[in-house]
Amino acid sequence: MRFINFFLIGIIAASTVYAQPEPESSRQLESVAPVISQPYMNVFRRFSADQTEMHAFYGKVLGFRQSNTFKLGGNTSMAWFQVGEAVVKLTGVVPNRKYEKGAVPEATGVRLLTFFFPDRNELMERFKEQSLPAPVFRPVAGSNRSSALVQDPDGQWVELAAIPDAPASTYTQIEIGLVVSDMEESRKFYREFVGLEELPFVEDATFNTRKYVFRHGATRISLRSFGGGLPADTGSGGIQYVVSDVKAVDALAKARRVTIDQPLNTMQGYALQTIWIDDPDGITNYFAQTGPPDPKVAR
Repeated sequence: MRFINFFLIGIIAASTVYAQPEPESSRQLESVAPVISQPYMNVFRRFSADQTEMHAFYGKVLGFRQSNTFKLGGNTSMAWFQVGEAVVKLTGVVPNRKYEKGAVPEATGVRLLTFFFPDRNELMERFKEQSLPAPVFRPVAGSNRSSALVQDPDGQWVELAAIPDAPASTYTQIEIGLVVSDMEESRKFYREFVGLEELPFVEDATFNTRKYVFRHGATRISLRSFGGGLPADTGSGGIQYVVSDVKAVDALAKARRVTIDQPLNTMQGYALQTIWIDDPDGITNYFAQTGPPDPKVAR
């Protein structure tokens, strides 16, 4: 069943979606959190680099298992890399989105993905085996961890966090690093609209700024701000949630006047409904439901 759900969610990127008239949900939400039905979030990244190199980086170098690859037509595909139960989805760039290269602080958007590893030496060896420069790890003050910043073949940034002797669940986490233009507006969106748990802020020495972190299970969203006026990268990455009542998400978005990028749609021939919502910086938050709402949730 999990594979079927993943398949339907993945195939939506390759297919035409058709708006269908739907009755309003019977569920009135204070936030999306009560209808998020999986204990993690997925993240997708779009790239223009060589596909083979991208897949080798996330697979052979970082060591994530490539679980599925879907043909999307036009010589493009979507590849899934498992990090615990969560998925990093890699696919090509699409039109009508903005893409900004450069350092993490130079644009808003999904600018950094952080992954966690028990052994930095083993990781460095995999870089060498793929003829890539070994990452330079620096100690994190006050802890036994160290971290390194590297770029994937598309030039997008990845943080490698080495934490020896941590619980096994540590290494299944993903931290999705967003750069935002208005911290309070973005905190409000992820805390009050999405309904994620906000953790205490962290002083981030790597980027000399304060980081605000939101958690859902094994996945975290971290917010950093480097002031207003930055160009917006709305295409390189986004966040995906599986929900049990997408119509309730649609109703809440309309009630809160949140920007809906792609309205509530049903994929013809499949029990799949989706809605694409933009956060205050135009970062995609994609909500997908397979099958009808769970009656226990929708009551």
